Amino acid sequence: MSQLEYVNCLPYNFSALQSQSQSHHFVFTPQPLLSVSQSFHPNSDGQSFVFSVGGSMESVADRYDSTLNVLSSLITKRSRADKSNKGDRFDLLFDYLKILELEDAIPQLKIIHVAGTKGKGSTCTFAESILRNCGFRTGLFTSPHLIDVRERFRLDGVEICEEKFLEYFWWCYDRLKENTSDDVPMPTYFRFLALLAFKIFAAEKVDVAILEVGLGGRFDATNVVQAPIVCGVSSLGYDHMEILGNTLRKIAGEKAGIFKHEIPAFTVPQPVEAMQMLEEKASKLNVNLQVAHPIDASSLNGLKLALEGEHQYLNAGLAVALCTAWLQRTGHPISNFNQTGPLPEPFIKGLTTASLQGRAQIVRDQFPDIENLVFYLDGAHSPESMEACARWFSLCTKDDNHQSDQNSESQQQSDERSKDTAQILLFNCMSVRDPQLLLPRLMRTCSSHGVHFRKALFVPNISVYHKVGSNTLPTVDPQVDLSWQFALQRVWENLLQNDKGGEASNTDQVIEEVKDDTGMSVRCCKNSSVFSSLPSAIKWLRDTAQKDRFVRFQVLVTGSLHLVGDVLRLIKK
Repeated sequence: MSQLEYVNCLPYNFSALQSQSQSHHFVFTPQPLLSVSQSFHPNSDGQSFVFSVGGSMESVADRYDSTLNVLSSLITKRSRADKSNKGDRFDLLFDYLKILELEDAIPQLKIIHVAGTKGKGSTCTFAESILRNCGFRTGLFTSPHLIDVRERFRLDGVEICEEKFLEYFWWCYDRLKENTSDDVPMPTYFRFLALLAFKIFAAEKVDVAILEVGLGGRFDATNVVQAPIVCGVSSLGYDHMEILGNTLRKIAGEKAGIFKHEIPAFTVPQPVEAMQMLEEKASKLNVNLQVAHPIDASSLNGLKLALEGEHQYLNAGLAVALCTAWLQRTGHPISNFNQTGPLPEPFIKGLTTASLQGRAQIVRDQFPDIENLVFYLDGAHSPESMEACARWFSLCTKDDNHQSDQNSESQQQSDERSKDTAQILLFNCMSVRDPQLLLPRLMRTCSSHGVHFRKALFVPNISVYHKVGSNTLPTVDPQVDLSWQFALQRVWENLLQNDKGGEASNTDQVIEEVKDDTGMSVRCCKNSSVFSSLPSAIKWLRDTAQKDRFVRFQVLVTGSLHLVGDVLRLIKK
């Protein structure tokens, strides 16, 4: 990063204030800089910069890490399953808006608001890409992040830079810290991030803000929006039942909480009881609720959706409907839009160039001297999304294998490149999920497509819920509790036994426990292993791939977006 680029990242001048921890952080103000007692200098690497305030210097990277520690302090619950989350004094959010002077700014934002169980992140990503390609300045707020918290805030399709993030973070944090009390405490983690998104999008003067609901809808922090341009509800299913309810009707009622009086809304084909509830809520608010259907592949003029998987055509259909409504309601109607023909060119470009990490993503391992290890990453964590993930993986690996075989034949290299493949599962999920619902869907959908896993690996996540991490991986805990991973392993082994016509076995009787190269324990059964850390599982995969170079190892990473993010951090370093 050059000095000029760095200055351009900072639209305001800054002054230094002493933080409570007696270390400096910066608050940025729009006033002209009257003195140059604050300055910054190139670091020894020639790339990053250090701040100099009164002789004290702190690199951007160090300051960013210390800021993440402050952000982590806002995480008050170790588990999202804490039932006291429900409602949780939703009215406090309006006090926060006053403190941050956002009461008048939010109504000026032209918002697309999207809830749903699965597909809402993809829908928002498609919508952002479409409207950006229509020429609008876009803001996109999604969750969760995989590697860096800044992924949650995109401006014109790019995650916010560290400098701007720091600027807006401390602007919001300081004002909240100064004005909160016992009656109005500091906002919790997700609420703070939602407030930060509103501040960023208002200050950056985006033309459209696309907001993905974090959890539920009715009590979600994004639901302070009173007059969005249009609302959307993606596919509904069973997830977060400990908070949202244990029936589709209850879940749909929470999601429909984002509907606003006479604001149009779109959804996709839903199960009957879910659709009935959506329609009831819409009717009470005089909302024109319409059903968006999947786009036809032919409408893309021979191109492919940027996000893989058949289910993405449904998410794309919802995004097209939302964007069309947004354009019409903001005075930018599309002329000559033929519903049965090709989509308008900006729509096609948006749908075929959108980017979203961790959803149907394929990454070839970059480790030196390894060319036969490929990771297929999808953060599916509900029964329905697990089934969609399994279909995608099965079809994708078959296509990849077919193309590799054709390449081998055309190059007459069949003696050098084997057609053998091995599918490996790398899995973890939160303990609030039911593996008896997830793993059978995954295994049986793959089996129906002729895909059978040679081995399943169960690992704990590296990232933890109560700590916001950076690109630097945290130290692996040698005393990590693996009881949940052992439970997942038992479910998997019993499923395999039952599918073979046998009775459920006690996996404790067929376990071999060995040490890896780092001295960490590896618990092995016939068809699965529990590793005490993700890095040791990745090392095993790489060692295995190196030992058998004529086999293509195709690793499906799923069950948790946190796991997907941890894997991405490891294999991309």
